[in-house]
Amino acid sequence: MSADFATTTLPGAPLAPYTTLGLGGPADDLVIVHDEQALIGAVRDADDEGTPVLILGGGSNVVLADEGFAGRVVLVRTSGVELESAGAGVVVTVAAGEEWDDVVRRTVEREQAGLECLSGIPGRTGGAPIQNVGAYGQEVADTCIDVRVWDRQHGCVLVLPAGDCDFAYRTSVFKQHPGRFVVLSVRFGLRSSELSAPIRYAQLGEALDVPLGEPAPLSLVRDTVLSLRRSKGMVLDPDDPDSRSVGSFFLNPVLEAADFDALAARLGRTPPHWPADNGHVKVSAAWLVEAGGFRRGYGDGPVGISGKHSLALIHRGGGRTSDLLALADEIVGGVQRVTGVHLHPEARIIVPPRSTAVPSQTAETAPTQRDQHLQLLAEHGRMGWQKASGYTRRALAEATISRFKRVIGDGLRSHTDQRQATEMDVAVQVLNRMQELGRPESARIA
Repeated sequence: MSADFATTTLPGAPLAPYTTLGLGGPADDLVIVHDEQALIGAVRDADDEGTPVLILGGGSNVVLADEGFAGRVVLVRTSGVELESAGAGVVVTVAAGEEWDDVVRRTVEREQAGLECLSGIPGRTGGAPIQNVGAYGQEVADTCIDVRVWDRQHGCVLVLPAGDCDFAYRTSVFKQHPGRFVVLSVRFGLRSSELSAPIRYAQLGEALDVPLGEPAPLSLVRDTVLSLRRSKGMVLDPDDPDSRSVGSFFLNPVLEAADFDALAARLGRTPPHWPADNGHVKVSAAWLVEAGGFRRGYGDGPVGISGKHSLALIHRGGGRTSDLLALADEIVGGVQRVTGVHLHPEARIIVPPRSTAVPSQTAETAPTQRDQHLQLLAEHGRMGWQKASGYTRRALAEATISRFKRVIGDGLRSHTDQRQATEMDVAVQVLNRMQELGRPESARIA
């Protein structure tokens, strides 16, 4: 382990503890950064070396492979919130590493309206504009002024006004160009008021007993949103296994009006839906999952569907990412057979593609990261993809670690750095001596 005031490097560190699912293998290097310059430096150095980079914030919207990540994972823990008066409101600048719900809580306490309905969403602020985080009638695009980023393609810091961020339902220019931009900070324009923005979500309005379009006290809105989220297992709670998820695993599909009419005719009933842009219709993915035969609480193994919300795929403990993705594939296939609608994941999935994987229906017009990997496979073959992604290096390292564990055990037994170094030195000498003696040897047993 190496460290300075702003950076800590942990070679081979497991990633599961840094995700809300508690899944994911080790990284080649886990670099924890605490200020903006360290964040830029960690990414730039890796790019200069040709090392793959994964930016990780709260780990609340990511599914990591059992094999881990063959490259550098940069864990963003930058901090800082700045306030600037602006007419009847305030401009709030938030560092990417700030915990999102802490930011929302503080704005409510300071009677700054605009983020209150986004209470209880796990993760860090840097992920909010990438996903255009939204809930209960609000989304980041409503109040975002601009986003300060490190542009890896051109090697410079940019400030992108909200109008250039291409915000739409759970997407943005940052998600459309994965890996190019590293969010450094976000500026929000909030209104100074003890009352919320007008309530736009029916369930929240009913819980508040407030008509749609009317405001409510900020603190009451936050408390009510938190209560609603807890009832669905959508607030992280170590005592609630239903909260061990990435939130909603699937996006609400957006259909053309004709396709929505065909869906309703096919099922003989009208699904819950909302108007979307350009005459499209947004359909409840949770309703489609249950229509496909997958009820809350489905699955009795280490992974399953939350007992509180049918869109949350949960890890109860002792499972693997492959188990979770097998469940997701089962749900997608079942919903497709019953409804004709293909569900797409909302979570970012970072795993090697299966040999039987096929591109999504939008691969040509709006390719996902998975589609891009599949295109690499098609153009260069699996060996070429493994070389480009660094997957082979991770697989070889895992195999080597497995062999060594048979000799030196699963982990170090000492607790201090000096004693761990001594323990490692002894283990290495033992392994070297065994190699000289021709042991351990492999043997075919079947």
